[in-house]
Amino acid sequence: MTSSTPTFGDRAHEAISTHVEHILKHEEDVLGDRDPEALHQMRVGMRRLRSDTVGFAAAIILPKPAQNRKIGKMARTLGVLRDIDVMQQLLQEQFLPNSPKKERDRLQPALKTLAKRRKAARKDTAKLLQGKAYNKFKGAIQEWLQHPQYSPYADLPIQDVLADILLPSISGLLLEPGWWVGVSQPTASSPEANAKSSTPIEAAQLTQEEVETLLLSQGQHLHNLRKQTKRVRYLMYLFADLYSPTYQAYLSDMKDLQEVLGNLQDSYVMGEFLSEALNEDFSKIAPDLAQQLQQRRYQAWLQWQGLQCRYLSAPIRQVFRSEVVNGYQG
Repeated sequence: MTSSTPTFGDRAHEAISTHVEHILKHEEDVLGDRDPEALHQMRVGMRRLRSDTVGFAAAIILPKPAQNRKIGKMARTLGVLRDIDVMQQLLQEQFLPNSPKKERDRLQPALKTLAKRRKAARKDTAKLLQGKAYNKFKGAIQEWLQHPQYSPYADLPIQDVLADILLPSISGLLLEPGWWVGVSQPTASSPEANAKSSTPIEAAQLTQEEVETLLLSQGQHLHNLRKQTKRVRYLMYLFADLYSPTYQAYLSDMKDLQEVLGNLQDSYVMGEFLSEALNEDFSKIAPDLAQQLQQRRYQAWLQWQGLQCRYLSAPIRQVFRSEVVNGYQG
């Protein structure tokens, strides 16, 4: 693969090399538990490497220890520890300092439980990084980088396959049920259904209490949307340098969408953990903290509505697809 035009295989090798280097760069700091940011970066590297195995699947032939399922299992172990770190940081730096002292005192048992869980997750992470599976992965992927194996698709110019790589995941994202959470769906006989497809969809003006009720019943749809957004974001990232600023704007939207939906999800996860650790509805023990979490969800909801209306707009969706197909700049 020495042609002046980058091939599918060239891009695959470049991406995998970059992300493996990113993972290995942070390995010692994670093993020594020196810096939470190192853990975050190593997890990001794993996620991006997983995207490589999906995005370049038609071009590359990876050894079994370095395939998607194996990488995913390792990434999940890192993810448990990272999620605990994020929860601890949010509690200690954002929520507890703004809570009454009596609530902080009542929450100490939960904080101790969280510290114990982190200790266990820390052991699991160390076991992973010192274990056979991880070392087999390192050896296998480094051997592949030195002597890569490809399918015939690897020789195709990258621009010839970009749309085939990106469109399936983007189409899946645009068809997620989560986009309609909190929006009245037009029926076949309604005036909205007969209106032009470019008619803007307006977000419902919901109170904080109404949003809470809605999220309890349909929050899973938003969680699924977040997961698909994350897949699309990492996949789009692989080819960001090949596209125009319009593509970059859509990629930025994916980042914002993942963050906003993440804020919705994380606040629920925190509430569930606190109730479990305290063996009681935490909102009765720490009503001020419960109100802070609810307010965080509401602010995230308001941000979500802007993105929701944008991506329920037919012209916006059409430009998104068109950019993937026609926006290559090389």
